[in-house]
Amino acid sequence: MSRLKLLVTGANGFVGSALCTEAVARGMAVRGAVRKVCELPVGAERQVFDGFDDRFNLRSALCGVTVVVHAAARAHVLREPSADPLSEFRKVNVQGTLDLAKQAAAAGVRRFVFISSIGVNGAETCAQPYSAADEPKQQSAYAVSKYEAELRLQALATQTGMEVVIVRPPLVYGPGAPGNFGSLMRWLKRGAPLPLGAVSRNRRSLVALDNLVDLLITCIDHPAAANQTFLVSDGEDLSTADLLRRLGEAMNKPARLFPVPPSLLQLGANLLGKGDMAQRLLGNLQVDISHTRQTLNWTPPISVDEGLRRAVAGIAS
Repeated sequence: MSRLKLLVTGANGFVGSALCTEAVARGMAVRGAVRKVCELPVGAERQVFDGFDDRFNLRSALCGVTVVVHAAARAHVLREPSADPLSEFRKVNVQGTLDLAKQAAAAGVRRFVFISSIGVNGAETCAQPYSAADEPKQQSAYAVSKYEAELRLQALATQTGMEVVIVRPPLVYGPGAPGNFGSLMRWLKRGAPLPLGAVSRNRRSLVALDNLVDLLITCIDHPAAANQTFLVSDGEDLSTADLLRRLGEAMNKPARLFPVPPSLLQLGANLLGKGDMAQRLLGNLQVDISHTRQTLNWTPPISVDEGLRRAVAGIAS
């Protein structure tokens, strides 16, 4: 592979940092765009910018760049400070993304890879897994902003000829994973009893960080990826109870699960205002990655169990 000049936004984040590390290891020339001075993986250049506002400008960082992977975003906010969350998500995830993409097109960037979200498809599956061809049914403000960004990028691709690739991951797990997965690891490490033993019939698609990074690198220069939308997962769906048991095995900390009917768990969560969080543990969310496999001749390089082992390697004792 020739030394592509790759710009990664959010290069110090959970996905961006791992992508920079792997891209450098595969011989790519990598530049990381970050909003504060910080350490980046060895071999990656650093470009600091102020943030996604009226002064947003990455033109100098785009000089000589062939491909952009846009990993920076305003993600889920646990304690939303804004009275208008959608407006705040749009500022960064829609307008900020479009500003960057326009600057990239003007700089002659050949391809723009956008990390979107499976939330664009919806929050829960019923009879069938989501596919890339399904009609989007986003529900959260975050997912709405990601879908609006997708539409703007597709229109820009038509106008400018810059190739756009969209990747919609479900929950991403790995070393230092944030959010619900990080919480599950901490609970298991403490040996806390969890009332999720009966959550054994739901099915959820996840993606190991290494599998997502491998797909993103595939999308950087694969000819068939141009102007496509791809779903990604590990290729094996798990119930919540199975995930916890296998995560516990990876940590050498057997999961202490006791059975509570999922309907009661959901009711209690609703009463506490945590209904959305409970749905992510109790409901189904499956993705069909056949389009990704067939179009890119891609297979997830590591299994769920290997992904879990790598995720807990830094905390298991």
